[in-house]
Amino acid sequence: MEIWDEIKASFREGSVITRLIYVNLSVFLVFRLLQVVFFLSGSEFTLIRWFELPASIEAFIRQPWSLVTYMFLHFDFLHILFNLLVLYWFGRIFMDYFNPAQLLGLYIAGGLAGGVFYILAYNLFPAFGNAVRFTYLLGASASVIAILIAAAFRDPNRAIHLMLIGKIPLKYLALFMVISYIIGISGSNAGGNLAHLGGVVAGYAFFAMIRNGKDFASPISGFLNNFRPKKPSGKKFRVIHRQPPRDDYEYNRQKASDHKELNRILDKIAEKGYDALTKDEKETLFRHGK
Repeated sequence: MEIWDEIKASFREGSVITRLIYVNLSVFLVFRLLQVVFFLSGSEFTLIRWFELPASIEAFIRQPWSLVTYMFLHFDFLHILFNLLVLYWFGRIFMDYFNPAQLLGLYIAGGLAGGVFYILAYNLFPAFGNAVRFTYLLGASASVIAILIAAAFRDPNRAIHLMLIGKIPLKYLALFMVISYIIGISGSNAGGNLAHLGGVVAGYAFFAMIRNGKDFASPISGFLNNFRPKKPSGKKFRVIHRQPPRDDYEYNRQKASDHKELNRILDKIAEKGYDALTKDEKETLFRHGK
C-alpha cells in the first residue's frame, strides 16, 4: 500500500499537469483492463462506445456526457503516450506565462471545441455522409493542441529542440501542425484532424481574449472546483496575537514589512494563481483586505 499512498500524495500535491496525466492514465488502464475481462468472457467490448464521442447527432443526444469523457479516454498505447508527452512538454511552457486554473480550463475548452468541430463537420459536409453513423472520437489531442497553440501565440519565438531537426521557434512547429491537420482531413483520421482544428481555435481564442483582458479558461476551472469534495477542517479559525508597536519607529517598520509581504503575495497570485498561496499567505491577504 505504500506505493498507492505515494501515488495519492503525488496526485494531491502535484501540479495540474501531473493531475491531468494521472487522470488520463487511470482511465486508460481501467478501460484496457475491462477490455481483457470482456475478451476472456467472449463478449464484445461495447462499453467504451458510451464514453467515446459519436459523430451522429442522434447518437450524441443519447450520450451527451461523451463531449467531456472522450477527452480523457484513450485505448491505444502510442496514442496516449504522444498526447501525454505533448501535454507535459508544452504544458510546462504554458505555465511559464499562465496559471494552473487557466491550463485546466483551456484543456476542457479545447476538448469541447474539438468535439463540436468534429460533430458539425461530419453532419455538414457531404464527404462524411456515409461514415457519420459509424464514427467515434476519443483522445486528448484537441485539448493538448489548444495548450500548445496558446503557448505559441504567447511566445512565438521561443526556441524548442526537436529530435533530428534541432532548435526551431515554437511558432513554426505550431504552423506545421495546423497545416498537417488541414491536409489530414482528407486522410484516414479525418475526425481527429477536425477535432485538432477545434483545439487550435480554442487556443487562439484564449490568447486573443487574454490579450484584451478577458479570461474564459479560469471560470471553467472554477466551475469544476465546485464538484471537488471539501475536506473537513479540524480548525474553524486561528487567532493571531501580534505585539503592538512600542513607538513610531517600530510602527513604521512593522507597517513597511507588512506592505512588502502583501506585495509579495500579490505577485505570487499574478504568477501562479490564488490556489498556489499557503494558508498563512491567504490569512495575511484576508487580514489586509478587511
